[in-house]
Amino acid sequence: MSGGDEAINVAQSPAIPGLVFRRFRGEADFPGMAALLNACADADGLGYTDTVEGLRFLFDHLINCDPYQDMLFAELRSPVTGSTRTQVIAFGRVWWKRESTSEWIYPFHGFVDPVWRRRGLGRAMLRYNEGRLRHIAQDHAPGPKWYQVWATEGQAGAHALFLGASYHPVRYMIEMVRPAAAPSASAPLPPGLEVRPALPEHYRPIWKAREEAWQDHWGYVPFVEEDYRRWLDSPLFDPALWKVAWEGDRVAGMVLNRIDEAENARQRRRRGYTQDVFVLRPWRRRGLARALLTQSIEMFRDQGMDETALGVDTQNPSGALALYESAGYRELHRHTVYRKAME
Repeated sequence: MSGGDEAINVAQSPAIPGLVFRRFRGEADFPGMAALLNACADADGLGYTDTVEGLRFLFDHLINCDPYQDMLFAELRSPVTGSTRTQVIAFGRVWWKRESTSEWIYPFHGFVDPVWRRRGLGRAMLRYNEGRLRHIAQDHAPGPKWYQVWATEGQAGAHALFLGASYHPVRYMIEMVRPAAAPSASAPLPPGLEVRPALPEHYRPIWKAREEAWQDHWGYVPFVEEDYRRWLDSPLFDPALWKVAWEGDRVAGMVLNRIDEAENARQRRRRGYTQDVFVLRPWRRRGLARALLTQSIEMFRDQGMDETALGVDTQNPSGALALYESAGYRELHRHTVYRKAME
């Protein structure tokens, strides 16, 4: 075996017959990854959908991650008629970022096939990922350094794993949905503002305004040019759906709506995402976010969507959660972000 087929020694791995750990093989791994991710989402009731195309896009735009060094796969190997049949039953990935607070953050995630959970795979991979991140952190300047993971409310095993490994909750993010057919209260734009179609020459100013608004959010990491390229190249990039408010030549606020057709087809639903709701500081507390959100909901209703959805940080200081609740959104899933100080 060579390259991604070379076995990796993972300390204290579970005694599962035929279990082998290895590295990433490249695009050949995408079908198995997508299948495992969808199996996990179904088992956990998350309603997500991953595709080979989506994974290809993600891996074409990775930042601070070398998948050939920063991923771990667990698979079962068994000889069949002189060949080797394999089945990927878990995988994980690590990366790093430095927040505007100068804190170093070392996120990682792992996914275990629901059939193979509760056997020690998650624990073994967590320890391995922490070790890989400690190695990466050796080249980083001094400063606070944190491992970071997350889990959804239905993933009891993941919560137990993280708490047992001395992680502690630091933030709660929730997904919210709203029936598109539910009536919306009148919410006119503040005086002096107008919504215009987003043209290619507007993309960079909208991006810069988006980054400016992001600076007030928890966990903000300064944007780099690759972030902009990834945004433009995203399969869900659809400016025709956006609601962007301008005052003269200045962006005041936005809702960068999107539709995930593949997810809607697999989940047999019609959902539009009223996501990326941002208002810049000079225009806050004037009803602009509500006005743009209401226009977005009505647009999706006219397009035949059954529901709209978004995500929010429950501790967002701008009061976003209260705004969304007053607009008819209700909690669907709650995600807990955990951190642990790096040794």
